[in-house]
Amino acid sequence: MPAMDLKGWAPKGLGPDLADAQRPAGSDSAHPNGGRAPGLHTYAALDLGTNNCRLLVARPAREGFRIIDAFSRIVRLGEGVSASGRLGEQAIRRTLAALDVCRDKMDLRGVTRARLIATEACRMADNGAEFIDRVRERTGLDLEIVDRETEAHLAAAGCAALADPRARGVVLFDIGGGSSEIVWLAQGQDRGQASAEGGRSGDIRSRVRHWASLKLGVVTLAEKFGGVHVTPEIFDAMVAHVAEELADFCARVAEETRCDSFHLLGTSGTVTTLAGVHLGLLRYDRRRVDGLWMMDAEIDDALDRLRAMSYDERVANGCIGAERADLVLAGCAILEAIRQAFPSKRVRIADRGLREGILAELMSADGVWRDGDRGQQRR
Repeated sequence: MPAMDLKGWAPKGLGPDLADAQRPAGSDSAHPNGGRAPGLHTYAALDLGTNNCRLLVARPAREGFRIIDAFSRIVRLGEGVSASGRLGEQAIRRTLAALDVCRDKMDLRGVTRARLIATEACRMADNGAEFIDRVRERTGLDLEIVDRETEAHLAAAGCAALADPRARGVVLFDIGGGSSEIVWLAQGQDRGQASAEGGRSGDIRSRVRHWASLKLGVVTLAEKFGGVHVTPEIFDAMVAHVAEELADFCARVAEETRCDSFHLLGTSGTVTTLAGVHLGLLRYDRRRVDGLWMMDAEIDDALDRLRAMSYDERVANGCIGAERADLVLAGCAILEAIRQAFPSKRVRIADRGLREGILAELMSADGVWRDGDRGQQRR
């Protein structure tokens, strides 16, 4: 099953009444429907990637959905897996600790519908299925290892609302830890697209003309070429390596139309970091980054500034930090290869992606925005 139906689910070791007593003041009850209108669920989307563990909890709202809780932690689950073929014990323990937090948040918010996905690290690892079993035994969470096509379509569902509706085609990309998804997104209507604050999920699959999942991401690329001290020669070698992986996708989309409004649409820590550097943020601020347009020259300038930083300077930067200082330049190399393959005057930055796509698809499947057969949002 792609989604977990968790109605009536209480925290481990607690009955429903005690579960309510543990809930923060002002939050909804864990009893069926939590005192809300019958049939309304509380939804959760969890994305366990090669580098990050991320959770969103949301409820339907008039304009889509409203986020009521969130969690993100760098766990580096895929650390070393490209060389060993297995998830390491320390990485597993870090990830289990993060998943404990996710489970607690889902319990406390009374989640009744969820989709919890794992991506490239678990796809690659010989012990990926064993890890999924271990997660289930410890936390009760039922993780689903999704294939690359599903990951690409969920990324598109989460970001499509930011595409310029005037563009006949857009290249959407999601730079991950162990894989990077790239999609040619055809023109679509604003109505029916998904947004991070809760836009509706339309027929995104009909807009995805081509997709590819590159078997490389910031973790795997940094492990192959190095990420602490990145010389210009090392950076160029990374770009060339990514370009080779991109070649097949480039050939498949060669006949697609690139109008004057053509642009790139990127989601990942790489592009949001670049945006933060461009804006000169002392601390990352999603409200200023999500939906930001960056012109080609602004991307060049931010890349130059990042590449000129020493490792210690990257650690000290409020938009990067110690946990990503050795990965960000690998992400920049992936971005640069995409920009060289698809020259564009501008890039739109998305601080949204798989989790938002999951939430929109779950709510759409449940018909929370339907009004008869017209597919309108319910008022």
